[in-house]
Amino acid sequence: MLDEHYPEAIKVRLIMDNLNTHNVASPYETFDPEEAQRLASRLEIHHTTKHGSWLNMSEIELSVLKGQCLDRRISDIATMKDEVHAWKTRRNNGAKRIHWQFTTADARVRLQSLYPKI
Repeated sequence: MLDEHYPEAIKVRLIMDNLNTHNVASPYETFDPEEAQRLASRLEIHHTTKHGSWLNMSEIELSVLKGQCLDRRISDIATMKDEVHAWKTRRNNGAKRIHWQFTTADARVRLQSLYPKI
């Protein structure tokens, strides 16, 4: 990605969720140390919040799309676009919501150091 899509970029901001494998040490598992260091030095990594981030919601929606629409062979790109559009329309009209189990009350307990003291 860095060399092919962003060869001129000095730094690339990479937004990742908090999966335990998503860290700056990951390139060292794939590349030799010099190459891994070169790549890692060009990344500015930002992690999403652990609970309720937009990235989590996107991953959930993509998983639902895969399970409800893309779980079969589709013969051509035009048919796939039509199928995805129809799925998206049904999904949006159904007003599906994500019900997070991490509540505001939980946040006040777990993240109390981030809340102002009154």
